[in-house]
Amino acid sequence: MRQRWADLLFLHWRLRPEEVQGTLPPGLRVDAFAGAAWVGVVPFFMEAVRPAGLPALPWLSSFLELNVRTYVRDAAGRPGVWFYSLDCARWPAVEIARRGFHLPYEHAAMAARREPGGEIQYRCQRLPRQRFGAAEYRYRGVGPVREARAGSLEHFLAERYRLFSWNPRRRRLYTGEVWHRPYPLQAAEVTQWSAQPLAWNGGFLPEGPPAAQHYSSGVEVGIFPLRRLPGGA
Repeated sequence: MRQRWADLLFLHWRLRPEEVQGTLPPGLRVDAFAGAAWVGVVPFFMEAVRPAGLPALPWLSSFLELNVRTYVRDAAGRPGVWFYSLDCARWPAVEIARRGFHLPYEHAAMAARREPGGEIQYRCQRLPRQRFGAAEYRYRGVGPVREARAGSLEHFLAERYRLFSWNPRRRRLYTGEVWHRPYPLQAAEVTQWSAQPLAWNGGFLPEGPPAAQHYSSGVEVGIFPLRRLPGGA
């Protein structure tokens, strides 16, 4: 697959590693930084989504997505991303990702607007509406644009080139690689945020504001096929 991830907001909270480890499938362990596990809420724009070698299609190829994630390593020590959920406003994308990538995509009602001054207004409400409150964000990038320095927290959080997924019916673990140039990162000025997506999955609802917040204008991305990992339960 080919796609573009645009106008990303990275909000992250610290948690105790043991809290997160208990939520992971067999074969994955928490990847900690400075003694803490990190969970993130990442709203962004998906653009020009299409199979490699084919053109993007109007309506189908661009949509909003918000993911809830943490950071892990597999039995071979390879770092990657574990997704608790990926809320999406495009029905076909949800169904394809669930079946083809074993990812926990959820249907959501979503809306976003890019303001002339650079601020982004973003709203996500998982469906059915009567079960979930809306999460709303207002953010923009500020300050110099930079790539994350190796060994820094921002590099740990942003520069991940592998995802893991789990097929609960067959109890199998899968991995897939992604490619993109390093994120052009900025500090994020966030005037409205919500931690509610962390709780939508029956998971965490940390107290207080995020411990780290970053913005990226976006990157072009390549998604490679999944491979089954040995093990499982």
